[in-house]
Amino acid sequence: MGHFTPLEWLAVVEHELLLFAAVFFVLGCLDELAVDLCYGWLRATGRVRTWRIERDEARNRVLAGPAAVFIPAWREDQVIEYTIAHARLAWPNPQLRIYVGCYRNDPATLDAIIRGAGGDRRVRLVVHGRDGPSTKADCLNRLYEALELDERREQREFRAIVLHDAEDMVDPAALGLMDRAIDDADFVQIPVLPEPQVNSRWIGSHYCAEFAEAHAKAMVVRGALGAALPAAGVGCCFARPMLRRIAHAMGAVGPFSVESLTEDYELGLRIREAGGRARFLRVRGEDGRLVATRACFPAQVDQAVRQKARWVHGIALQGWDRMGWGGSLADRWMRLRDRRGPLTALILFVGYVLVVLGSPLVVLDAVGLARQPRLEPVLLVMLTVNFGSFLWRALMRAAFTAREYGLAEGARAVLRIPVTNIIAIMAARHALAAYVRTLRGGALRWDKTFHHALPEAIYVGKHST
Repeated sequence: MGHFTPLEWLAVVEHELLLFAAVFFVLGCLDELAVDLCYGWLRATGRVRTWRIERDEARNRVLAGPAAVFIPAWREDQVIEYTIAHARLAWPNPQLRIYVGCYRNDPATLDAIIRGAGGDRRVRLVVHGRDGPSTKADCLNRLYEALELDERREQREFRAIVLHDAEDMVDPAALGLMDRAIDDADFVQIPVLPEPQVNSRWIGSHYCAEFAEAHAKAMVVRGALGAALPAAGVGCCFARPMLRRIAHAMGAVGPFSVESLTEDYELGLRIREAGGRARFLRVRGEDGRLVATRACFPAQVDQAVRQKARWVHGIALQGWDRMGWGGSLADRWMRLRDRRGPLTALILFVGYVLVVLGSPLVVLDAVGLARQPRLEPVLLVMLTVNFGSFLWRALMRAAFTAREYGLAEGARAVLRIPVTNIIAIMAARHALAAYVRTLRGGALRWDKTFHHALPEAIYVGKHST
């Protein structure tokens, strides 16, 4: 050891990092394989299936009771007008009321909301009595207060509350579908389908593969195992009595946790803890299209990193100390999966460091300038397993993506894997820094992404008129 050159010491470091990464990659492989096996068994035994409905029947369904849609907004003047106009056309139900929240110091968004409402009495503009941004949960709780005030004035109670974001293009069949499903559930979630973006094939479109797989496999497995279903914050419908119960249990003005950056995720878990029933609905229309919420996700690296950092901060870091590890074995497994983001990012970072270190070291070893440690048989086996797992994961990602977006997008999903990983690494670093700031007393803020694009074609314009 004392005769090692600096290059040979570098080779030793590379070997130890390789062992470290290989072990944790194998653990990740086993976790993903377990989910794949569960999904395969559920499909093979017919325990899960994608149902078919008639779109017109669902869109024109008479709701079983009044329904409210909550849309919180902060500096969304570029998209909110079209989002509201689309929702009004997609969901013509007279029993629907759309609550749109904005802040008193955001006049551009306020004007856009009024334009989108187009005089429709079903749209209720709610101006927050404080300067923004606070947190998304705070804005949602303000909408909840407005709903309670309307219930007292009108002496009636809403049956369901649906959450959406300012950039969402709702599916015309979704409201009728959720209204039917809420008969025997306290919380219903439909899939989210990010739109492929021609002008952002590598950044904005990388969300397509992630959601296509997560909302076709992971959420299905969670539901089948009886684990708590996290709400996505869009395309989710809650029974009104359950939200009242959650608000009372929290001793708050509303059911949304203002101390959390991912109040929607927490709400799904709290419903489970309160004994509520959740359902994840994968349903297709007669046209073969999935009933889902469609939206354009961030197309720039900094915006994508900011968005994912907020998810990691809220779910993995805040979720650890706010929601704990309670529940069934399935619940604990799924919470562990939810919170693995920072560790996964660290392992991915080590993997890319190994690529940078390993390539020149192989060349130097070949010319005799640096001796690389011999790879032990166990390490070789782990590397083989990891390589096979990578091929399997790439195949699965391509298959689930191609199922919703076509073969070309499925192929691009594989090519985008390095981009996805790099964004995840950057997001984890930003999330950890933000979490440390909050531990030191820093205030939570709605560090949101701003949206400048909508799906290329307004969905209702093609499929409902």
